[in-house]
Amino acid sequence: MASVLRFGTVCLNRRRALQAALIFAVLVVTALLVDSALASSRSETTLQALNRQVLAGVNRFRARHGRAPLHESAALDRSARRHSLEMGRVGYFAHSSADGLQFWQRIRNFYPAHGYSYWSVGENLVWASPSLRVGGAMRMWISSPPHLANLLSRRWRQIGISAVGVASAPGVYGHRHVTIITTDFGVRH
Repeated sequence: MASVLRFGTVCLNRRRALQAALIFAVLVVTALLVDSALASSRSETTLQALNRQVLAGVNRFRARHGRAPLHESAALDRSARRHSLEMGRVGYFAHSSADGLQFWQRIRNFYPAHGYSYWSVGENLVWASPSLRVGGAMRMWISSPPHLANLLSRRWRQIGISAVGVASAPGVYGHRHVTIITTDFGVRH
């Protein structure tokens, strides 16, 4: 009988572990669906095209000013996407994360500094109506000296871009439909 009880306990523990894993999986999928739903006022295909257009626009602007083109970084893309989604979900617009983490600390989680002798990052943000296009984003950044400095900095080698569309964005967005673009700049060597 003791072995049956132990077996039952193991099964119960496995059953609980499976239940916990299932609950965790459901929570993760739910969070992803919520983020996806928040980013649904413009189609994902349209937003991906906007990301590519922003990269092309930034590099055209840099070329006109004698700067090297920036290369897209998947790590910086992930950092930018996480930040754009969080701002849209929580309803704030700032370089710091909702939990107070400074932008460079947040980016470092995706684009690590360890193993490199030099590491530096910067960030440009913009939000506007859902019809925001690359020209409008570039005009707003160019008209702001700190954002312009990021666009023209000779130190940057990589960029991550994430445009998200948010239906009924809370907080500073006033429950309007908006497009939020985060660009994260980086260099490490």
